[in-house]
Formats: sequence, C-alpha cells, structure tokens
Amino acid sequence: SSVTSACKAVVSTQSTGMSSGALTAEEEILLNDFSRNVPRSTSILFHLNALFVSALPMWLFWRIQQLELDTYGIMFAIVTLVSTFLMSLAYKNVKYQLKHRIAQRRHAGVTAEVMQQVADASSDKKKVVKKEKDDRVLFKKTEVADLEATHFSIFYNNALFLFLTIILSFYVLKNFTPGANYLGSSVTSACVVAFMSTGSN
Repeated sequence: SSVTSACKAVVSTQSTGMSSGALTAEEEILLNDFSRNVPRSTSILFHLNALFVSALPMWLFWRIQQLELDTYGIMFAIVTLVSTFLMSLAYKNVKYQLKHRIAQRRHAGVTAEVMQQVADASSDKKKVVKKEKDDRVLFKKTEVADLEATHFSIFYNNALFLFLTIILSFYVLKNFTPGANYLGSSVTSACVVAFMSTGSN
C-alpha cells in the first residue's frame, strides 16, 4: 500500500507537470523511503565504520606478521581504501533491504503508541487528529526502521567481514607469504560481504 501510494504520487506529479516541491510531506517520505540514497550523516557514519573495520587487518598484519609500513605502506593504503568502499556499499545495501521489513514489524507498536498520544483529542477535531495520527505513524515508523536498519547493517557486515578475514588469513591462506595473505584475505572478505549484500532479500 505504501509502495502504491509512492508510485501514485510520482505518476500524479509527472502527469500534471508539477514540481517535486508540490509533493506532500507524506509523499516525500514515501519516495525517500523507497530510495537507495542515504542521508549525508548516515553516509559519513558508514564510511567511518567501513574505514575502521577495513584498517583492522592492516593492524593485525603490521603488529603480528611484522609487515613493515615502509615496505607495505602503499599496499596497506590501497587495500584499506578498496575494502572501505566495498564495506560502505554493503552497509547501504543491507540497510535498504532491512528497513522495509523492520517498518512492517514495528507498524503495530508505533500505531498503538501514536493512538495513545492522540486518544484525548476532542471529537470536533477528529479529522485533524486522524490526519495527524497518520503522519505521526509514518514519521515514527520511518525513523525507527531507519535507525535499527543502520545499526544492524553495520554490526552484521562488520562481523561477517572480520569472520571471513580470520578464516582466510589463519586457515585458507596460512601458507602464503604475509603480504599475499593480507591482500587476499582482506580484499576477498570485503568482496564477499559486498556480493552477499546484493543478494539478500
């Protein structure tokens, strides 16, 4: 139903030649909700987390495998940047897939909370209250789903990346040279995480 409402809003706007500024707040929320774009603050959060988790294997090989920075510094930088990009992409994909399911699960709870907040409204404002209730439900549901999806996406992808890195570096690639081990385990793990994020439903 929300998908249909968003689609109708787009069709209606295009058919009448109206600009996007003529959309109602509810229609804009629906359109943004079904877009893969993330707010700037969320994008910064994703990139910072991706940079941090991508740098962990570098620290591991630098401190434990004794890969010197002056020798492997360029490799460290390139691998970390590539992994950061792939992890950020995985965060974005998983968040997009999760937020709709979370919104559906939270709908009943959010609706009950909003109805309680407007329960004491007078009868002569019933129509206004109903519109306000619908708007509050939509705003609250979108806010909760976005926050939960963001946090879970970061946690899930980080855990998967670190798990794969450990398995590859300590078991699968253990007989390789430290440099090849680092390159193979880090990039492969990031690629697998990014690939899996596009296939989840």
